[in-house]
Amino acid sequence: MLFASTASAKRIILGDLPVMGKAIGGRVRTKVKNKSAAERQITAEQMLRESMERGGHDAAFRPPKRVITDHQELAELRLRKRKEFEDTIRRSRTNMGVWAQYALWEASQKEFERARSVFERAIDVDYRNQSIWLKYAEMEMKNRCINHARNVWDRAVSLLPRVDQFWFKFSYMEEMLGNVAGARQVFERWMKWAPTANAWNTYIKFEVRRRNIPRARSIYERMLITHNELETYLKFAKFEVKHGKREYARLVYERALKELEEEAHRENFFVAFSKFEESCKEFNRARVIYKYALDHVPKDEAQRLYEMYSAFEKKHGTRETVEDVILSKRRFQYEEEIKENPLNYDVWFDYIRLEESKGIKERVREVYERAIANRPPVQEKRFYKRYIFLWINYAIYEELEVKNSERARQVWRACLDIIPHKKFTFAKVWIMAAHFEVRQKDLSAARKLLGVALGKCPKEKLFKSYIELELQLVEMDRCRKIYEKYLEFLPENCKAWVQYAELEGSLQEDERARAIFEMAVNQPTLDMPEMLWKAYIDFEIKCKAHKRVRALYDRLFKRTKHVRVWISRAQFEASLGKHMYMLNTM
Repeated sequence: MLFASTASAKRIILGDLPVMGKAIGGRVRTKVKNKSAAERQITAEQMLRESMERGGHDAAFRPPKRVITDHQELAELRLRKRKEFEDTIRRSRTNMGVWAQYALWEASQKEFERARSVFERAIDVDYRNQSIWLKYAEMEMKNRCINHARNVWDRAVSLLPRVDQFWFKFSYMEEMLGNVAGARQVFERWMKWAPTANAWNTYIKFEVRRRNIPRARSIYERMLITHNELETYLKFAKFEVKHGKREYARLVYERALKELEEEAHRENFFVAFSKFEESCKEFNRARVIYKYALDHVPKDEAQRLYEMYSAFEKKHGTRETVEDVILSKRRFQYEEEIKENPLNYDVWFDYIRLEESKGIKERVREVYERAIANRPPVQEKRFYKRYIFLWINYAIYEELEVKNSERARQVWRACLDIIPHKKFTFAKVWIMAAHFEVRQKDLSAARKLLGVALGKCPKEKLFKSYIELELQLVEMDRCRKIYEKYLEFLPENCKAWVQYAELEGSLQEDERARAIFEMAVNQPTLDMPEMLWKAYIDFEIKCKAHKRVRALYDRLFKRTKHVRVWISRAQFEASLGKHMYMLNTM
C-alpha cells in the first residue's frame, strides 16, 4: 500500500485534504481531487520501521511486574511453578536442563531439601551427565553447605573417575577451605587412576604452593612411570633448575637421553639441554651436545638447532669452531637438496668435496657410500655418466688420501660389478682399474682385468690401452697377440693395421710389416683406405724399395684415378730424379 508521503498520509487520515463527494446513507463518499503521484513515496513497512525507531526498545511489550504481598499468595505461586516444572519433566524426562532449572529454582526459594531431592531424581535418570553433578555441587558450595558439597564431589568422582573436571574442582574446594590433608588425599585418589599429564602437573603445583619441594619431586618421579615422555622430562628438569638443583636437572636430562633413546632425538630437547649447560657456564658440554644433536636429529627438523649453535659459537667459540658451524650449515643445505632429489650427483660431488676439505675419513666414506647407493633407475649410459665418476673418485680417494689399497681394490671391483656390460660399458673404468693394479705392482691382475674387459665388452680404447701397457713393459709377443685380436674385432680399422705394421717396422721386421700391409689392402672394407695406402707407400720408400713403390702405385691406379694419387706418384718420381742427379754430380 503506497501513500503520497508521511505528511500527506496524515492529512488524508485526518480529512484535511479537500474532498468531493455525495452523501450516501448519512455518510459522505470522499473523492480525491489530485490523483497524481507524490514526489516522495512511502510504504507501510517504512512507516512501521520509523515508528519503532522513534519509540526505541521502550515500545516493546513488557510484562507487568507482580508484587507478592502475603504468604498465601507466595505459596500459590510456588505451587503453580512446581506444577509447571513437574509437567515439563513428565513430558521430557531426559532433558537435564529442565531438571537443573527446577533444582536451582528451589534453591533460590531457599528450599534446599527440595532442591537436593530434584538433583537426586535427575541423577537417578542419568548419572553420567556431567553438568548435573557440577550444578549440584556448585549449588551446595554457593550456599555454604560444605559437607553436602563434599559428599556430592565424592560420589561424582566415584561414579565418573575419568572426568578430570570433578577432581579439579574437588581438590580446589578442599584447598580453598584450608583442608590441605583432604586435598592431598583427593589428589592421591586421583593419581591411582593414572590420569593425564595435566592432572599430575596440578598435583605438583599444589605441593609447590605448599612449599613441599621434596614431595613435588617424588610426584615427578611417579609421573615418569605413567608418562614416560619427553615433555615430562623437560618439565622435571625445569622444575629442578627453578628450585636451584642444577645437578639434579643435569641428571634428568641425561636420564631422558638414556631411557627415551630415539624419542629424545628432538630439536626442543637438545636446545633445552644445551641452554641449560650454557647457563651453568659449561660451554664445552654445551658444544658437545650441539654436535651430537646435529648428527642425530633429522635435518629437516634441525633448522632452529643450527641457528642456536651458530649463535653459541659466535658468542663462546673460536675461529675454528665458527668454521665448523658454517660447514654444518652447508651440510644441512646439501642434505635438503639431496632429500628433494637423491639422483642429483652434482650435489653429491659438492658434498663430498666439503667433507674431504674437513679431512674426517669416516664422514667422507659415509657420504661416498650414500652417494653410490643412489643408482640410476634406467640402465642407459647417459644416466650412468655422472654416477660412475662417484665410484672413480671414491677409489682414488681410498688409494691416494687414505692409503688403503685393499679398500680401493674393493671399490674398483664393486664399480665394475654394477655396470651392465651387456648393454654398455665404460672403458675408462677398466683402464683405471688396470693401472691401479700396475701401481700396486701386480701385473698379472692388471692383464687379467684387461683380458676380462676384452672378453666381455671389447672396445677400441681398451685394445689401445692394453697395447700401450705391453709396449711400456716391452712385451712384443703380447703386443702382437693383442693386435691380432684387435684386427679380428675391427678388420676395417686402417689405423690399427698401420700401427701394427709400424710396430713391426720399428723392430726391423720389414717382411712382417710388408705382410701386414698386404693383408690390410686386401680387406674388402676399410674405413680410411687412402691413409693405409699412403702408409704402405711411405714404408716402402723408407726401405728404398723403389720398384715396390712403383708396383704399389700401379696397383693403386687400378683402384682409383684420383688426382692426388697422380700428384703423389709424380712427386715420388721427381724426388728420385733429383736424387740421381745429386749422385751423378758427386
